[in-house]
Amino acid sequence: MKETIIIAGFGGQGVLSMGKILAYSGVMQDFEVTWMPSYGPEMRGGTANVTVVLSDSRISSPIASEFDSAIILNQQSLDKFESKVKPGGILIYDTNGITHAPTRTDISIYTIDAAAECARLGNAKMFNTMILGGYLKVKPVVKMENVMEGLKKSLPERAWKLLPQNEEAIRHGGEIIKQVR
Repeated sequence: MKETIIIAGFGGQGVLSMGKILAYSGVMQDFEVTWMPSYGPEMRGGTANVTVVLSDSRISSPIASEFDSAIILNQQSLDKFESKVKPGGILIYDTNGITHAPTRTDISIYTIDAAAECARLGNAKMFNTMILGGYLKVKPVVKMENVMEGLKKSLPERAWKLLPQNEEAIRHGGEIIKQVR
């Protein structure tokens, strides 16, 4: 098993954190893991993406030009990474701020209205874990107990009180993701 994932959006959306949670989850599951962030000097509001590779065998390079899965959080990232999803791969996107939906027919496409759902629930801080939950529903590459351990490792101790809310957001994300094609 080898899964190459790109997560892309604006800084401040939890892009890098989502990748870190996946990476720690993979480590907890005894996978070989790479986590390679990329972001502009602006940080919040600038573009950010992270490549995560999870594998049950050695990973030759953390650099990828094609991805099994793409999690997209803004139009700019959709424009840049839609073409880089391998045929037969998956693309998941939050509908907020997307003006031109993906057009490819050789990949599976899913939407998740996490931004709207977080606004409805009054908790924007759960956005990235809700998206992660949608991804894990579609591609359960790591077990939930490992995700929770990965989440705990990626959060500062002062934020551990939010672990139950994050777990609920992950589960809820799995409930609200929808396949487009």
